[in-house]
Amino acid sequence: MFGRRKKKYGIDPEEILIDASNLPEFNTHQMEGQFEKPLSQKTTLVISIFCALVGGIFLFRLWTLQIIAGAAYASESEENRLTHELIFTDRGIITDRTGTPLAWNTANDSETANDSEADFFSLREYKDQKGISHLLGYVSYPKKDTGGFYYQTDTIGIEGLEEYYNVIIGGKNGLKITETNALGEHISESVIRAPKNGANITLSIDARIQHVWYGMMEKLANSNGFGGGAGVIIDVSDGSVLAAVNYPEYDSNVLVSGARGDTIAEYVSDPKKPFLNRVIAGLYTPGSIVKPFIALAALTENIITPEKEIESTGSISLPHPYIPETFSVFTDWKAHGFVDMRKALAVSSNVYFYEVGGGFKEQPGLGIERMESYLRRFGIGSETGIDLGGGTVGVIPNPRWKKETFNGEQWRIGDTYNTAIGQYGFQVTPIEMARAVAVIANGGMLVTPHLNKNSSPPAQNITGGILPEAFQVVREGMRDAVRSGTAKGLDIPEIAIGAKTGTAEWGGKQFVNSWVIGFFPYENPKYAFATVMEKGPRDNTIGALFIMRELFRWMSTETPEYLQKNNSIDYQI
Repeated sequence: MFGRRKKKYGIDPEEILIDASNLPEFNTHQMEGQFEKPLSQKTTLVISIFCALVGGIFLFRLWTLQIIAGAAYASESEENRLTHELIFTDRGIITDRTGTPLAWNTANDSETANDSEADFFSLREYKDQKGISHLLGYVSYPKKDTGGFYYQTDTIGIEGLEEYYNVIIGGKNGLKITETNALGEHISESVIRAPKNGANITLSIDARIQHVWYGMMEKLANSNGFGGGAGVIIDVSDGSVLAAVNYPEYDSNVLVSGARGDTIAEYVSDPKKPFLNRVIAGLYTPGSIVKPFIALAALTENIITPEKEIESTGSISLPHPYIPETFSVFTDWKAHGFVDMRKALAVSSNVYFYEVGGGFKEQPGLGIERMESYLRRFGIGSETGIDLGGGTVGVIPNPRWKKETFNGEQWRIGDTYNTAIGQYGFQVTPIEMARAVAVIANGGMLVTPHLNKNSSPPAQNITGGILPEAFQVVREGMRDAVRSGTAKGLDIPEIAIGAKTGTAEWGGKQFVNSWVIGFFPYENPKYAFATVMEKGPRDNTIGALFIMRELFRWMSTETPEYLQKNNSIDYQI
């Protein structure tokens, strides 16, 4: 039988190293002469599994990128190579009626900077003159985030005509595609949407009148202590605005640039409120300038005839309803004696309008309901529709208003009296009053004030029973006011004017608002106007009337074309 074969292993390591002491010395710090133990099978297995997992992950990711999402990433890669860029449009130019540019575009200096930091939109610049900023407003430029991307891509109008006509003058930005290589180098570009520049707008205003009128207001305010002022002149036939001035005002160039922060801070803190557009949003107690409209209502309702006289001894007294043997006294600014309607308008008799407004003894009155109804027919207390936006509607006091304002208090005859002379809680804007007096001038058409010369908003016939003869009586009373009454300051040789003044108390009788409204030329009116100087000293005798006198005298030499007779209006009396 065969014996069991003995397995042969060869020479053991110990046999080789048995005489290691006879060998040269080893550097054990460098592992010389050390026996290295082979890796175990377990360690080898763990390493092999780890390498297999890592390889599997890379293979899975590669399969995902190439097979599952390959098309999407290919498209994204192409889009990274093609970039979209805005082509900024230019806003339309704004000019006055003579063609004088008021707002235009200038080159942006940042276009010379590095392309990644440049702003390629035009800058807005405004005519450097006082008196036009509230009309024009200003703009806000496109804005970028911290990553350099535009989150506001348009130049947007802020306030005034820039805001109201933003869609028209703003235009529409274009778009182009730029192709770059992997190094970011420009290869080609293609415009896919051309920019559309904004339309130009011609205004009905004359910038010369704006500037001069503003300067007159500023000078009077500084010399006589007025807190502000506003004035407007409109065409009585179509409502186009020849001038609309606010004092004080801001500077559009300062606000659009934002560079002069100290000046802007002064605007914000100024108690005179330079941001307030007084023409359309300034609310003022009108005083006696409402009397022509009360007169028209009284004539139409047969409350009184033009020739009937009422005696003004300086006041009227009514028995107090709760305190026996005492009276409520309603004063006139002076005793005028017997006055008919024309003279009552000329001398501005309060007693006359107390009686036709609220009644007294045998003289019947309109009453607050009819009075309010007629005032609203002339556009007082209503939106004017002017193309500026941001306007305010005036207030005509009535029983409902009093209850809401004064905790349910009852309306009394004295409230009607005071409303009839434009006091109490009565408030109006200058544009409302210019529009209202234009109805008197043109014989019954309520026009819509507008600044865009090429627009033609419709007018409304509000006569509704008001006879042409009634309009003529009121016009004659306003002419008499200029010839010999409270508006005599406008009796100048250069132009015949019909006007009505008003003085309204402000701030507990310490201050007054000075008003004048009217139309010109008297013989065949072409324009109506309203001017107010606000918060002046009570004892001051120079106000809105003085401003208009100076303006008309200036216009007679510098812009005489506006003082010529209008042959397009026929009163048919």
